[in-house]
Amino acid sequence: MQEERFVLLGLAPARAAWFDSVAQWTTSAAIAAEFVKCMSVEEVRTRLSSGRRHSALFVDSSVPAFDRDLIDLCRQFATPVIVVGDRRRGGAAGPALVDLRVAAELPAAFGPDDLIDVLAHHCRPVSTGAVLPPLLADSTPGTFWQAPLVTVSGAGGTGASTIAMAVASGLSRDPRYGGRVLLADLARRADQAMFHDSADLGPGLQELVDAHRTGRPEPDDVAAMTFAVPRRGYHLLLGLRTAESWSALRPRAIDAAVAGLRRGFQMVVADLTGDFEGENDGGSIDVQERNHLARSAALHATVNVVVGVPGLKGTHSLVHTIRSLTRVGVDAERIIVVLNRSPRHPRTRAESGRALAHLLDGYGLEVALAGPVHLPERKLEEIVRDGSPLPTPIVEPVTRAVLLVADRLADTAPPDTGPTRITPGSLGTWAAEDA
Repeated sequence: MQEERFVLLGLAPARAAWFDSVAQWTTSAAIAAEFVKCMSVEEVRTRLSSGRRHSALFVDSSVPAFDRDLIDLCRQFATPVIVVGDRRRGGAAGPALVDLRVAAELPAAFGPDDLIDVLAHHCRPVSTGAVLPPLLADSTPGTFWQAPLVTVSGAGGTGASTIAMAVASGLSRDPRYGGRVLLADLARRADQAMFHDSADLGPGLQELVDAHRTGRPEPDDVAAMTFAVPRRGYHLLLGLRTAESWSALRPRAIDAAVAGLRRGFQMVVADLTGDFEGENDGGSIDVQERNHLARSAALHATVNVVVGVPGLKGTHSLVHTIRSLTRVGVDAERIIVVLNRSPRHPRTRAESGRALAHLLDGYGLEVALAGPVHLPERKLEEIVRDGSPLPTPIVEPVTRAVLLVADRLADTAPPDTGPTRITPGSLGTWAAEDA
């Protein structure tokens, strides 16, 4: 008996020819490997989480479940993914392997020598002993430029969606962004289509996420899924058609879609649902996946704008939203507080600011600005209905605060020096580690 052999998982349609071929080669000992057939992603997940080490997952490219989330699942268990078959779907070229982080691919009619060559270059044999080798190192591709991301969230009825429109409109006037500002509706109950009188049902967020499941569309392709709002100076990405559609969006595809938006525009403003509950809060992975749009965008945002309204209930909800953001992992210095429909009297505004600061201080939180941004009560329904530009008293204060905090964070961020040359001896020596 050999001391080591490859343990392979396979995911393919039941009648895939290569599925049976690999099983025959391993059963006849033509290849020192063990092949485990899986009929579903759930079975793959169960095998990976069983505690047993696997050398690779061989997945047929025609399987609908083959996407970024399946690849990310395998990476969590240090299991490389090998794609079998033609990745051209519907006549379009398949995604780049480096983007999907797939280890290798094989044609559908591969032979034993092809399989052995892939195993030798990309997979690790499993020892018959009890000692497990270390996890594979992260092979994330090099970083690339991404536009700043500003999120706007708040409890229901605070006017967060309107403030998101105001932020996008104000940023579009900044010449640094060259008219390439996007308002992305990432809320679970998307209202931006209604605010912009959009009768078109697509494309929108669902099509964008689906395009990023197994690929990385070019910036022009991403921009084609949005439409211009010339009277307000920005582009708009329509949101979910129904609140229940979140279940069709997978987490890793969502992350890739948001990154794609940040590659295609100079500034992205995201309208979020103010619900950031995760698995650690309620013990349910379904709740975390439902809120993944808001959680992921907020965590990666340059600035998070939290909208509230004055009053006892409004201040309580505002503090709750800020605490939820910090539990996700958002730094308090990236949070801007906006009090919408704030009273005009300076004394009343000062009292609201002191009450908010007192409550936040009780939780040890200190947000980016010393006081909230106060926005006056304005009748905006007719302006929004007619698609007219939003009034300056609504646009300028919050836009000025966003630019102030974004520029401050950019100045304090460490400079990107790029790759560092490794000189002989700079990483230490074997002798030093032994000592």
